[in-house]
Amino acid sequence: MTDKIIDPAVVEAENAKHLADLNVDYDTLGERLDRRGISIDAIKAKVAAFNIAVPSWGVGTGGTRFARFPGKGEPRDIFDKIEDCAVIAQLTQATNTVSMHIPWDKADPNRLQQAASRFGLGFDAMNSNTFSDAKGQLQSYKFGSLSAADAATRQQAIEHNLECIEIGKTLGSKALTIWLGDGSNFPGQVNFANQFEHYLDSAKEIYAALPDDWRVYTEHKMYEPAFYSTVVQDWGTNYIIAKELGDKAYCLVDLGHHAPNVNIEMIVSRLAQFGKLGGFHFNDSKYGDDDLDAGAIDPYRLFLVFNELVDIETNDADFHPAHMLDQSHNVTDPIESLMLSASDVQRAYAQALLVDREALKAAQESNDALAATQALRVAYRTDVEPILAMSRLDKGGAIDLLGTYRAAGYRAKVADIRPAVEGGSGGII
Repeated sequence: MTDKIIDPAVVEAENAKHLADLNVDYDTLGERLDRRGISIDAIKAKVAAFNIAVPSWGVGTGGTRFARFPGKGEPRDIFDKIEDCAVIAQLTQATNTVSMHIPWDKADPNRLQQAASRFGLGFDAMNSNTFSDAKGQLQSYKFGSLSAADAATRQQAIEHNLECIEIGKTLGSKALTIWLGDGSNFPGQVNFANQFEHYLDSAKEIYAALPDDWRVYTEHKMYEPAFYSTVVQDWGTNYIIAKELGDKAYCLVDLGHHAPNVNIEMIVSRLAQFGKLGGFHFNDSKYGDDDLDAGAIDPYRLFLVFNELVDIETNDADFHPAHMLDQSHNVTDPIESLMLSASDVQRAYAQALLVDREALKAAQESNDALAATQALRVAYRTDVEPILAMSRLDKGGAIDLLGTYRAAGYRAKVADIRPAVEGGSGGII
């Protein structure tokens, strides 16, 4: 039996307030879906099986380039972070894995495993950090890491990734995610071809150390922290990398790592079509890599991404991409944002499951644009909240995520235990 951070009695009492209405809403929605030939219980079962990882760094307050404003009850270390992640998992029943970031979360792997097991949590992909300097490291990543001109710097970055793999083995992780901040800020600063060749050589050395049952995810980003050029700047370069490395290498799509008008759902389709779509970092954006809450700005785009995923899933039973939230919470309680984002990702998945695939295919093949887009709109405009809430209830979670969390008073409790963090620091954490 796993430990619960939030008193189950609080969850039960809060659920009791909403249970009668939920039963009515669920039955009503079930009748409507039945007329469309859809079993609400079948959709609920798929939603219940959906898991999205929580990033360890996501439970801390984020920041901007100008300042960081710490929140109450900030986690002091990775063990506090695991407790915060356990709260999210308990209430959402959809986030039973944690994604670690090294060296931020570096600790005895056996202690980490014990701490997570206490709450029934597992570990998702390991994330390496060669975009900032760690205390005591010999070489700086100021001018690059895996693609740096300096061979000693590249070797240091390689060894760090190998260390992440070793830690992940103990934790039971099965993947390594590499996001690279390398690039340039001035024309002529680097030789593009030489820099990319350095990266490929470094990545191949890391790839060679992967266990047989592991994957490596490479992540593209068009800009930042380099603003003139970026080594892995788009999905095409990312695809080249995955092809060059081998069968265990896949592309990771972060929804915020694209220009505002880029067709991300088509990128998803392209990468999947050629067997190189590995997973997602879910967030939302208005201007660039804003790391806003998933679905906060463009929930329809999130649905369209899942429309592609469900279409692929329908035709390929072995298609199992990794899902993780990756957000920065500057003005909200991170736990609240992560809970609601997990629910919104599930919402997009549930809506995509409602698409009439036969009608959509018929409209596409007959060039009926309006009928095709209407097939998507009907699914998107369906309120699937009763499915999400009933799925949580069945598994012991909260019908009303935000209300239950606030009723439990968790943030105030940890604020009394965890020392306040002074504000005024500059830059992103």
